[in-house]
Amino acid sequence: MSDLRDPAPYDALLLLSFGGPEGPDDVVPFLANVTRGRGIPEERLKEVGKHYFLFGGVSPINAQNRALLDALRKDFSEHGLDLPVYWGNRNWAPYLTDTLREMVTDGRRRIAVLATSAYASYSGCRQYRENLAESLAALEAEGLPVPRVDKLRHYFNHPGFVEPMVEGVLASLADLPDDVRTGAHLAFTTHSIPLSAADTSGPVEAHGDGGAYVAEHLDVARLIVDAVRERTGVAYPWQLVYQSRSGAPHIPWLEPDICDHLEALHGEGVPAVVMAPIGFVSDHMEVLYDLDTEATAKAAELGLPVRRSATVGADPRFAAAVRDLVLERAAAEQGPPPQRCALGTLGASHDLCPVGCCPARAPEPAAAGADSPYA
Repeated sequence: MSDLRDPAPYDALLLLSFGGPEGPDDVVPFLANVTRGRGIPEERLKEVGKHYFLFGGVSPINAQNRALLDALRKDFSEHGLDLPVYWGNRNWAPYLTDTLREMVTDGRRRIAVLATSAYASYSGCRQYRENLAESLAALEAEGLPVPRVDKLRHYFNHPGFVEPMVEGVLASLADLPDDVRTGAHLAFTTHSIPLSAADTSGPVEAHGDGGAYVAEHLDVARLIVDAVRERTGVAYPWQLVYQSRSGAPHIPWLEPDICDHLEALHGEGVPAVVMAPIGFVSDHMEVLYDLDTEATAKAAELGLPVRRSATVGADPRFAAAVRDLVLERAAAEQGPPPQRCALGTLGASHDLCPVGCCPARAPEPAAAGADSPYA
């Protein structure tokens, strides 16, 4: 971790997240925000929202972001980093535009942005950058000052993100019955996305065969497997699998699905599985439903013992990693790039998304990149 303390030129950190409903009446309006522009009727949104209604219409993501905000503020204070932390969402209150308006009213003009997505992809990176550009344009239209926003690099291989997941897998293995533990398989899960989006994720040179999205997840999975082997003496078999598919059936998405994978492992005689959701920062609805509810029910139907390891959430090591990322980026803005903290084979990700990185089918202006209209 960096021993620097000067956040200049940054005068604030923005935690930028997806958002989620906080009651039954919020579910359909929230899903309308998520799917805006696609013309999906309300009845279909109610059907899609059944996962939320199973949990009282409340997504855990907002509470988890509040916990992360508390952890960040505590870490910054304890380490002498005088940097206020704000929070804005893409799809629900507090909305990004409202938060940026508050920030400029407070006098913030140079903002570091942490998105709650650790990997390269359109939905996990460029779409957030498009949201930033849209909000900055709204401020400009209101006659307000337009701040400079810099999105912090992808942190999938930062030790403060990886280490808590290693410990989560170890804890899940330890929780398995003794007679199945050493024969268990590790299923590393992440959000499935269309093959076309995966293949064009990351910089242009990374495109093809799953792009940066798949490569980054595989690198993290190998890091965890190696660490588990070092600490247990067991080389657990593993595979990267996918969950939460939501697209049209005729469009190819990343596979295999976690439930299909559990069936296949059971058919092979595997005695137990640890599901490790490495693609997610916190235990939000897609973890709560797709793994803890749906996949766990599938495993029970098969008679297959499963455990689900913890996500990083508000772990103090992750908060420290965010501090490190802020100070690393500040140091790069101040002068020669500092040494960057990264594990695995891929190295530290880029600070500035290059042209052609994670393109959309219909490109929109995006902030915090080489093609940003807001320098």
